[in-house]
Amino acid sequence: MRAIGIDDFGQELRVLDVPEPHAGPGEVRVRVHAVAVNPTDTGVVSGRYRERHAEHGPYIPGADAAGVIDEVGDGSTRWHVGDRVALVVVPYREAGGTYADHVVVPETSVLRLPDDIDFAHGTAFLMNALTARLLLDELGLSAGQTLAVTGAAGAFGQYAVQMAGADGLRVIADAAEKDEELVRSFGPDEVVRRGDNVAQRIREVASDGVDGLIDGSVQGEQTIAAVKDGGVIGSVRGWSGELERGITAKAVLVYQHVDRDDLIRGLERQLADGVYALRVAEVLPAALAVDAHLRLAAGGVRGRLVLDFS
Repeated sequence: MRAIGIDDFGQELRVLDVPEPHAGPGEVRVRVHAVAVNPTDTGVVSGRYRERHAEHGPYIPGADAAGVIDEVGDGSTRWHVGDRVALVVVPYREAGGTYADHVVVPETSVLRLPDDIDFAHGTAFLMNALTARLLLDELGLSAGQTLAVTGAAGAFGQYAVQMAGADGLRVIADAAEKDEELVRSFGPDEVVRRGDNVAQRIREVASDGVDGLIDGSVQGEQTIAAVKDGGVIGSVRGWSGELERGITAKAVLVYQHVDRDDLIRGLERQLADGVYALRVAEVLPAALAVDAHLRLAAGGVRGRLVLDFS
């Protein structure tokens, strides 16, 4: 079976021939058509997670994928051969990630794609949306409270903004001048200019400070001043800075929750209801995975780069 990966960390991605997997009890196998390129993927290749990998390669990146179920393991009653789905996996598991023609996953890690969403857009959704859902739940805000989101133009930031709005929160999003129209299209209540003084600009539209802040752009301590006394900050990479004024920090690791059937079913319903606008920057042949990683590392990509495995 074709996969895109490396034999050892630090090598350049290449086409590999690996054994074809099969679905066991409670699992499904998906014929992959599209794979989103995420920052974690470049970390897998560089060896950032080497202590979590098997001792020997090959190492296959990829956390998201979309395609068609072509094999259903014993005991599954929800899924059938031919179902169009998106899925999320732990890319440093023993079986590897999603840069492959076939991927086997627990049936609880799969989301049904609406008929009007193609595979390229479908693969750009689940991991980032699940991360946003986990972090919002961890913050524990209630409808009517105010949330600020930095990095709102990014894939994760977009879903955080749209999800928080659906939860009934007042949402303040940041945006560079070139991204302001894009970010406004996600439906926040206020948009402020991003940058080193973003906390001050958030305070200009929320004078008492925000109840919570999701730091999607990983600005760390520069964001604290935007949060009211006793408020909460959510981070996708943990928090190592100082805290003050009774502010707490929360973090989540999405790979500990890829089989959260309850959350994935909720995202599935919202996706079918049109809550989220899905964005793809460009679709590239799977053989150009190296180019996709270089573009992602260079920054400035809006929406997800997607690898075509059709």
